[in-house]
Amino acid sequence: MDRPDPVRGDNAPDRLDLIAQAWHRERPDLDLQPQQVIGRLHRVARHLTEELVTVYERHGLTEGEFDVLATLRRAGAPYERSPGDLALHTLVTSGGMTKRIDRLEQAGLVTRRVSDSDARARVVALTARGREVIDAAFADHMANERRLVDVLTPAEAHGLEDALRTWLAALEEPPTTA
Repeated sequence: MDRPDPVRGDNAPDRLDLIAQAWHRERPDLDLQPQQVIGRLHRVARHLTEELVTVYERHGLTEGEFDVLATLRRAGAPYERSPGDLALHTLVTSGGMTKRIDRLEQAGLVTRRVSDSDARARVVALTARGREVIDAAFADHMANERRLVDVLTPAEAHGLEDALRTWLAALEEPPTTA
């Protein structure tokens, strides 16, 4: 793949370069490099989200619904979790999770039942149809992510992965489960 080479100068300035030039003119005393990193990450994240959501929509899912179904699927057979566990794994409030589960249940992709071990607790499980939908959506999702990552060389992708892992470790507590 032919890629622009900023060293040769055939890579036009992006929006963050132009913003930095303006700030440098107005505030030459400030270090603008953090803005270059974080601003680009923010813009890339917005674009990536748009690209990912397009795939979910092809399967009739929102981003949140995809997340719930994926969390249930990767739990392994019998593909079920409590609503609280789902909320923990998807970083959603219990109220937000209830709405997602309601929509998925209405679509026939999950069921909700009383827990076998605690009559006060509920369990959410994938239906056979839900498993078909998430398996197809996840395969398309992975192909889409491959397409998006392939803009980078393998070395760039691995370097970015390592840098982001380091950054996340500084910002988040280590997870205890997937």
